[in-house]
Amino acid sequence: MEKRYSEAEIKLFEAVTRLNTVEECAAFFEDICTIKELQDISQRLEVAEMLNNGKNYQEISKETGASTATICRVNKCLVYGSGGYRSVLGDAQKEAKK
Repeated sequence: MEKRYSEAEIKLFEAVTRLNTVEECAAFFEDICTIKELQDISQRLEVAEMLNNGKNYQEISKETGASTATICRVNKCLVYGSGGYRSVLGDAQKEAKK
């Protein structure tokens, strides 16, 4: 890891890597996040997928209800970020092709 994370953040990342099933992941995130936080995170991933598929801001906002500020932020992460969205989206695309 290039960035410096706190010990607590590293423990969180390690905890997520130990989740093996969708059910385990759902249970963990339901416990650790509020309903609104979970909705916001899910929406950002949906926005990233739509941006990755070439949809424009207006289409994405209409379909997801995301603000243009959120869409812009997600797009900035896709273009200049650490590659987290691309990693997850790449895995999702591989799964869809199976």
